[in-house]
Amino acid sequence: MSPITAWEKLQQNLHGEDFHQIYNDHFPIEVRQLLSPWFETKAWTEIDPDNLEHEGYIKGLFVSFVDELVSKANSMVTNEQFVSKLKLIDTAKLYKEKYSQNPKELIRIIKKCLESESIMAQQNNSLMEVNVKSSQELENIEITQQMDLISNHITHTNEIRITIQSDIDSFNILYSECSKCSQHLQHMRNQRMSIPQGPEIERKLKQEKELYEGQLKTQSLSLNNALCVYINKLNESLNLLSPVQAHIIDKALIQWKREQQLAGNGYKYMKDIDVIQTWCEKLCDLIWITRSQIKEADRFRVNLGRYFELPQSCEIINTLLDMTTQYLSSLVASTFVIITQPPQVLKTNTRFVAEVRLLIGGKLNIHMTSPVVKVSIVSESQANQIIGRNKPDGESCGEILNCTGKMEYQPVQRHLSTNFRSMQLKKIKRTEKKGTESVMDEKFSILFSSKFFIGNELQFEVWNLSLPVVVIVHGNQDPHAWATVTWDNAFAEPGRVPFNVPDKVPWRNVAEALNMKFSAATGRGLSEESLTFLAEKAFRMQNVDFNHMVLSWSQFCKEPLPQRSFTFWEWFYAVMKITREHLKGPWTDGAIMGFIRKSDAEEMLTRYATGTFLLRFSDSELGGLTVAWAGSNDSDAYSLHPFSAKDLSIRNLADRLLDLPYLTKLYPDIDKNQAFGKYYTQPPNISTPVTSNGYLKPLLVTHVPGWGGPGTNGQGMNSYPNTPQNHMFHVNSPGNCSIRETSSVHSEPVNNTSEKYRPGSFFSAAIL
Repeated sequence: MSPITAWEKLQQNLHGEDFHQIYNDHFPIEVRQLLSPWFETKAWTEIDPDNLEHEGYIKGLFVSFVDELVSKANSMVTNEQFVSKLKLIDTAKLYKEKYSQNPKELIRIIKKCLESESIMAQQNNSLMEVNVKSSQELENIEITQQMDLISNHITHTNEIRITIQSDIDSFNILYSECSKCSQHLQHMRNQRMSIPQGPEIERKLKQEKELYEGQLKTQSLSLNNALCVYINKLNESLNLLSPVQAHIIDKALIQWKREQQLAGNGYKYMKDIDVIQTWCEKLCDLIWITRSQIKEADRFRVNLGRYFELPQSCEIINTLLDMTTQYLSSLVASTFVIITQPPQVLKTNTRFVAEVRLLIGGKLNIHMTSPVVKVSIVSESQANQIIGRNKPDGESCGEILNCTGKMEYQPVQRHLSTNFRSMQLKKIKRTEKKGTESVMDEKFSILFSSKFFIGNELQFEVWNLSLPVVVIVHGNQDPHAWATVTWDNAFAEPGRVPFNVPDKVPWRNVAEALNMKFSAATGRGLSEESLTFLAEKAFRMQNVDFNHMVLSWSQFCKEPLPQRSFTFWEWFYAVMKITREHLKGPWTDGAIMGFIRKSDAEEMLTRYATGTFLLRFSDSELGGLTVAWAGSNDSDAYSLHPFSAKDLSIRNLADRLLDLPYLTKLYPDIDKNQAFGKYYTQPPNISTPVTSNGYLKPLLVTHVPGWGGPGTNGQGMNSYPNTPQNHMFHVNSPGNCSIRETSSVHSEPVNNTSEKYRPGSFFSAAIL
């Protein structure tokens, strides 16, 4: 499913009556729909109409809302939009007349409606989750019911088998008696002249023989019919087994494998492999019983064939036996699965793990043989060859240490599996590259294979290929390697030729993959505005409807961004990495806006109080986080030089913001300590130096020259100059220009205990 706006999600999840419960004449639903992008850019959860500190912001928000209504109305020029245009104009006029003197009442109404939306959406999401679980439970019930139906059918078939066996035993006894009678009759004929009563005895024996033969003829017809019924029942058993096996192997297992691949991009599993294993075990039992019953039918055929002809029974039974062997082979091969996939970005000479399991390993005494699993790495072309011939033939393009292991059985869990805990890729043989291909574009696969017998008559050779693996030798190859893996995981089609993926993909699908990846890595997904920002960056254009556009692999991770030395993916990957490693808490809290251009951020801040700031990801620095804040003049806004991952590992973001006292409100109007207080480290006691083994312990702090901060002009943490000092740097005023030039302010911490802070220095230190 492609990513959609919050309003579109609501329309999908809520019903008409739900919206009527929320909206009324005070806040028409037409206004909510037509201005949905505007509503979704505001931090409604942080606005408190009863908080006097929010009063200024609420007034500005009210004016902005009414202006947006008028602007949207003026943009409607077609006849189809006429009614909606009048609705917006009337609403704007009503709001000006009714709420100009008390805007917080309107904001309270809007906030309550949006909160009601959120509550209903959460309730519907919970219901959807229940429905998903219910769907899985329903599937489990249906499969179980079908298994029970087959089991009952097999039980009835077995009763027929027992009856046939009893009839055959009776037939054999009758046939033996008839044979004895025939032999006695023949003997009497040979001795007719020597026995006075010979003719009479011969007549009685002849009558007895004819009686036996009549009974044998009747029983042979009955047995022939019973055997035909039995064979038909066996055929019905296979017809019942076929759709169930197809559902388990071709749907449930394939879906689980697809979800496993998407999990590489952060998808949450829905299918439970242990449930599928239970199905497979039951199915295996049913197939094996059916196979035994077919072999019994063949034994009946051989036994009765000595007495009378059974036309076509041999051919039919052999066909059924071949079918059960095929079913069993397919089941065994399909249930040899990789539970824990090898890392998809695999670094040479680095330990890695994997786990394989045979889902029916606890059946048919397979676990008694302790099969050995072998592991090798194969190239894309070798993977194609293996699939083409449906078995491996010693292919390998590298050397893996610790690449064999015995399958062990855990009776409690019923798992027959092998855990490879210390494999290492020592060598890799690569193919020749063409054009712009790099080693990070090349895909390999880890091959797992094993051989074992079932019942001392059937030998199986099972194998499975891992998800595509990109082999690297250095950490700096990580970003491009993960681009290859992410693209493959997201857009691989079922049943593809390894490892083909489309070169161009609709942006909606790309956005879904990026959102899934970012959410899994950082704990919070991307808003529609963030995805639009990413689309503008990926396509190198703005103000375009991206929903119907396609993004190429080259645009995704090959072509550098304009005036940059890095690609779109490298920028996104670096942002994701610094967020996961250093910003996860604030990002999850919603304290980091992140995906917004520098010019837009500074333009927004000029409309807010001095000291209002926001956090955004740098466009020019890979993995950089910058602070933009509003100055004392309405037209002033400043941006701090981006913090790198190294900066944040030395001193975390919250402490750095605490170091800068002139940053007071997180956009739009959230107290800094409220937003970041829980991430502050223990504040130091700078009044009493603490010694350790005769040394003074320094404290690294963030300081912007010319602005208030520790050690500045003797004002310490409480200094707050309204503007930077002129001798430090210069910021151009925007004047009447549509594009405003702003300066980036540099700030770095350094250990400097030998001298006091001097104006002009970018560094400062305090003594503990």
